Amino acid sequence: MSIKDVFSLSEGTEVTIRGWVYRKRELRDKIFLVIRDGSGIIQTVVDKSNQQVAGVASKLNIESSVVLTGTVRREPRAPGGSEIHVRRIDWYYVGEAFPINEDAAKADSEYLLDVRHLWIRSRRMWAVLRVRHTVFGAIHEFFRSRGYYEVQGPMFVSAAVEGGATLFPVKYFDKEGVYLTQSSQFYLEVMIYALEKVYTIAPSFRAEPSRTRRHLTEFWHAEAEEAWLQFDGLLNLLEDLITHVVDKVLEERQDELKLLNRDVKVLENVKPPFYRVSYDEAIGILQGKGLKIKWGDDIGADEERVLTLQFDKPILLHHFPEQVKAFYHRNDPAKPETTLSVDVLAPEGYGEVIGGGERIYDYEELLSKIKRFGLRPEDYDWYLDLRRFGSVPHAGFGLGIDRLVMWICGLDHIRDAVPFPRDIRRIKP
Repeated sequence: MSIKDVFSLSEGTEVTIRGWVYRKRELRDKIFLVIRDGSGIIQTVVDKSNQQVAGVASKLNIESSVVLTGTVRREPRAPGGSEIHVRRIDWYYVGEAFPINEDAAKADSEYLLDVRHLWIRSRRMWAVLRVRHTVFGAIHEFFRSRGYYEVQGPMFVSAAVEGGATLFPVKYFDKEGVYLTQSSQFYLEVMIYALEKVYTIAPSFRAEPSRTRRHLTEFWHAEAEEAWLQFDGLLNLLEDLITHVVDKVLEERQDELKLLNRDVKVLENVKPPFYRVSYDEAIGILQGKGLKIKWGDDIGADEERVLTLQFDKPILLHHFPEQVKAFYHRNDPAKPETTLSVDVLAPEGYGEVIGGGERIYDYEELLSKIKRFGLRPEDYDWYLDLRRFGSVPHAGFGLGIDRLVMWICGLDHIRDAVPFPRDIRRIKP
């Protein structure tokens, strides 16, 4: 049975568990083995008077795998308040001495990245991966409960979505101009004409030579597009999505958040309405904090950090100038120098986790903006086709799931939010 289920059993119940040795402590008359599995950890006790079992237990080292049988005993000093007194060891495998001391290794992040295939077994990574599981599930649950269809776009593409400088070129038979996708957005826009409300969860790739704590070259992307959705409705949708995900983590992962030393008060405060701050207002706030930034400049990671430290829950930062957002964002008819765009910024200095906005739905307007941005219309012929045949107002967004997990868990670096991080320096394990 799973370890987590043992804690609900009555004292004296006989159980069989299987897992790996997480901690071992040997005394004069007893051997204590803390066993872990995918659900948790439990202390087990081997009495040395049982010579056969004690002989096997003495051989075990950290990360030895084992199947054992014993009886449940209440013990307030043990993790979870219960332990198993071992009657027999049914199976075991003793490997080489485990090369990681979990307590000592935390200071050497590069080493832990080199041995990520082993560090995955740490309690810290165990907690992060379980939170991550809940985040992914909550995103699916949110969209499906609202009538969105899950769809998939291609990973090989022929045009940029977020800027040509961050495209990864790939060898694709005898063809040139093939890249890994930066985003599935354009393909989701295609599918709203069949299904109206669509979403996808898939990897995206950005060739950004960044070494910041929040950048990866390969990241997991939740994206959605909806026909007829306009700007105010989009802002409400983003608030509801983030709130739903955070609520689900708080409901299911209290133990993991505690293990990560996460201050859950911040997460408990995530309720609509979020703070809605215009780009103009943000520039004023940042200038008031002494930052050298002027209207028309992009708000980068440093500026986002300063801005989000002024607020105690997420910010909807909206109406960016045309020149700092991608060509497909619709300009605000009431203020044409700005776009109907929004970034959701997580508090506590974490910054952007979502970027979105209304899309240009008028053919001539989109064609004009493609040319204004110095792009070639022929590279976007099929995307322009969507505006030729039955175009509708629509909006959408992309959520960086790894960044969201990073913030929810209170992690220092995005590399700790994913099982196998990829950045400018690292391609293995």
